[in-house]
Order: sequence, then C-alpha cells, then structure tokens
Amino acid sequence: MWVTWAAMDKGEAGNAARLDPMFRQADVPDHPEGWVLGPPTFVGIGAPRCGTTWWFRVVGAHPDVSYARGAQPKEVHYFWGRRDRQVLTPEEVVGYHRYFPRSPDAPHVGEWTPDYMYSETFPHQLNQAAPDARVLVLLRDPVDRYVSGFTRGVRLAADGAIQSTEADVAARNTERGLYFQPVARALEAFGRDRVLVLQYERCLADYPSQLRRTHDFLGLDPKRANMPPQREPRERGLPEGERQRLAALYAPDVRKLSELLPELDVGLWRNVAPLV
Repeated sequence: MWVTWAAMDKGEAGNAARLDPMFRQADVPDHPEGWVLGPPTFVGIGAPRCGTTWWFRVVGAHPDVSYARGAQPKEVHYFWGRRDRQVLTPEEVVGYHRYFPRSPDAPHVGEWTPDYMYSETFPHQLNQAAPDARVLVLLRDPVDRYVSGFTRGVRLAADGAIQSTEADVAARNTERGLYFQPVARALEAFGRDRVLVLQYERCLADYPSQLRRTHDFLGLDPKRANMPPQREPRERGLPEGERQRLAALYAPDVRKLSELLPELDVGLWRNVAPLV
C-alpha cells in the first residue's frame, strides 16, 4: 500500500521522527601507519536515495582520494546525533577528524551522510569542524526519490531494523523530497563557491562530463582520474494516482529550487517537469 503525505494528519506526520534511531554514528576507522588525521576535504550532505553511494565511490576511485571501501565509512552520521546544538566542543572536533585518515600520497578524504542537509545546526558544526571542506549535494526527481526511499524504508521496517509504520516511512520520505529549504540553507551557510549541486539523472546521462565537473570542484586532477563503470538505473513502479499527487505536491518546491539554481535542468525530472 502506498501512503502519501497528503493522506496523513499532523500526528502521523510527526511520527516520522521515530525513524531517527536508524542513524547510528559510524565506528572510527583504523589509522594506518604513516597516515595523518585532519578535517575532511569534502563532505556530501544529501539527498538520500539519489545515488550518493554510487557517486561517493566514483569520487573515491580517484588516486588522490584516500578511501578504502569496507574500511572507511561512507556515512559517518557524526552531526546528526548532535543536532540539538550549534557549537561543538574541541574534543568533538578532534573526534570528527579521527574519521579521516589520509595517505601522504592521497591527501583528499571525505564522507557522504545524506541526511546532514536536513539539520539546521549542521552548517554551523561543519564550519567549525571542517571550515574548508567542499560540500556536495546530489538531487533526483523527488517523486522517484520518494518511491526509492519508501520502498527501502518499508523493507527495513519489515526486517526489524527500525520500528515504524508505513505512515512514518511515507512522512519521512515525503519530507526528504522537499529540497528547496535545505539547499538554500547550505548555499547561505557555505557560499556558492563551496557547494556543488548535481542531478542524479544528469550524472547518468552525461557521466564523463559530470564526473569531470565533480573532480574540478574538488581540486582533483581529471587527467589522473579513474572511470568506474556507470551505474545502471533501476525503475520502481508507483500507481499513477499516487505519482500525480506527489508530483503536484513537489512542483511548487521544485519551482522555487529552479529559481535558486538556474543551472538545474528541471526537464530531467519527468514527474514534476510538466507542472513547473
């Protein structure tokens, strides 16, 4: 059964917060001999179910990036559990840096926790812990993002990983597709020079160009780049009535986002494009 935000009352929508315990802070990775610690050089902040794992691994394949899959976490979730305050202690700043050992031969290192961009306190904390880090945002057609997030959330709930109802999962995933406010907050906090906003659909359609754009933004030499295999997109079904309702819900937000980001190609977002 598909449940949309429009079908819920305020009480049900508020229950979405019950899913937060699924975000557990990652274990600190090993510190190989000869490697040094410090703030990350890049941090991906969103959005969930938009291809962030794929793009993080693509970035991590560059020889100037210190990333060992399986040894270093893609998602640290360090700030999510501290979102009740803006200021970190000096010890917490050092604690965050412990997640980013890097080889002298590969000085770039980072993480990508997709839910960081929904925290109002996160920008203040990152500016304290990693003031020079470049910030990556990857967005996707919000209706397709909802389908992917809802499907995964229901599966996790059924497997017992989290305690939630379908209404909880629907509320959380509907909210996660409202990009305008989180993106505007990131641009204001970090400045446009420090933020790169990518589109999942464009990364699929024009993989080499978008990878080169990402490398340029991060200061990685494109000539030294590896090009991992391109991801194959997966399609998930959604009843047409639900698709139309979600598209109508997201269209005003996408319209504001396109005004904020003139480079955004709304035409790539097949569900909302006709309404924007």
